[in-house]
Amino acid sequence: MLAMAPQVGDELLILNPLRAVWLTLAAAFLLTLLLQLVPPGLLPSCALFQDLIRYGKTKHGGPPRPAICGAFDVPKRYFSHFYIISVLWNGFLLWSLARSLFLGVAFPNWLHVLLRLLGAAQFQGGELALSAFLVLVFLWLHSVRRLLECFYVSVFSDAVIHVVQYCFGLVYYVLVGLTVLSQVPMDGQHGVVIHCNHRIPFGDWFEHVSSPNYLAELMIYISMAVTFGFHNLTWWLVVTYVFFSQALSAFLSHKFYRSKFVSYPKHRKAFLPFLF
Repeated sequence: MLAMAPQVGDELLILNPLRAVWLTLAAAFLLTLLLQLVPPGLLPSCALFQDLIRYGKTKHGGPPRPAICGAFDVPKRYFSHFYIISVLWNGFLLWSLARSLFLGVAFPNWLHVLLRLLGAAQFQGGELALSAFLVLVFLWLHSVRRLLECFYVSVFSDAVIHVVQYCFGLVYYVLVGLTVLSQVPMDGQHGVVIHCNHRIPFGDWFEHVSSPNYLAELMIYISMAVTFGFHNLTWWLVVTYVFFSQALSAFLSHKFYRSKFVSYPKHRKAFLPFLF
């Protein structure tokens, strides 16, 4: 048992392809967030860049959009596609892992090869497989909930997202499921748009942050990280990416609200209560 400790420690420090992807994404969104914090006028404004990082209502808070940008717009209601992909794909991964854990059925060969290429865990640890199973259950349930919200709760206006953001969202939920599974050691829209105006929300978490939905998203991923154990570097890189990406979206929304409403609560933060 003692002889395995250095091997496990070395494994945790390896920058495999998945870790490199999440580290790169986290760094990119951190840099983007820092650029948004720079006072206007210190850096030249790039309308194309701003159009790429904004979506929905926050597109109205950026510089004037070049006419060509409209050619790359897709409806924001297409968010539901992300969760359809997640429910199907991550449901398949969950089914495959459940069969492997409880019935001893091997992963499909193509999936096994793909996980190896992405840097699946090579050290032994049966408890990690159970942790991955629980995280996949949480991820799948989260996706089902978000899909139901898109179909039965959310009423989308004519807001848009960039086609690059749309493609990224589709890939994201495929990649995040593979990231969970890689931790296993290897041996309609309904409703009517009443109006497109925005109002200042009050109550509960809205008293502290402008975007509690982004904060809740971060907390969901942190809870998954706790399920994996505090030593799982790969998933903490996922959490780091989620933190910076949600912080960017929250900051842009907060900036939009403050510019739109003169009476917007000054004590309210963008993302983290009392901090940011």
